[in-house]
Amino acid sequence: MLEIELPEGLRRAGKADWRQLGDITGEAFAEDPVNLWIFGGRGPLPHVFGNLARNIYLPRGVCHIAGDRGATMWAHSDASRELGTLATMQLVFTLMRLGSKGAAKRGLGAGEAMAREHPKAPHMYLFTIGTRAAARGQGLGKQLMQPVLKAADRAALPCYLENSNPANTGFYMSHGFERMKLFHVGDGSPVMEAMWREPRQPRGSE
Repeated sequence: MLEIELPEGLRRAGKADWRQLGDITGEAFAEDPVNLWIFGGRGPLPHVFGNLARNIYLPRGVCHIAGDRGATMWAHSDASRELGTLATMQLVFTLMRLGSKGAAKRGLGAGEAMAREHPKAPHMYLFTIGTRAAARGQGLGKQLMQPVLKAADRAALPCYLENSNPANTGFYMSHGFERMKLFHVGDGSPVMEAMWREPRQPRGSE
């Protein structure tokens, strides 16, 4: 894993933080077009992101938390992002209980579509970055983004993400991400924007 230097106010999340990661991320994605299309509303979001944090990004990746204000979930491209049988059943049950009709089918289909479009070259994958509504406009997104980007630069490792909200394109571009392609995660879904960032030479290096 990368050598990541965290500034004051950020910490690496532990296995007990999965609910908080889900709650923060669920609030951050409450207006997200792709997620609202998949789930049919905001209700499932904290549960879905908490499930994925608990079963994928905490044990196999790296997650950061800024108090109760913001959070990120990352994984190296070599890490498995497959859910086990029990975790998949829990996710499907959650979507059937809290999502709109067809949410489970759309959710599983979206995951398959994202996996198909995922680049094969080694990279760090930014699954989610988000803040509570009350913490927006304070530079927290940059604070959350920078540690892994800097570590990836030092390791000469690219980064990849799927942007599910056009309102965030400018933020990602300001951090060096460029559009690779647009794709749909299902019939009639809003577009997803695949974005790639080449590593930058660290300042002060030859």
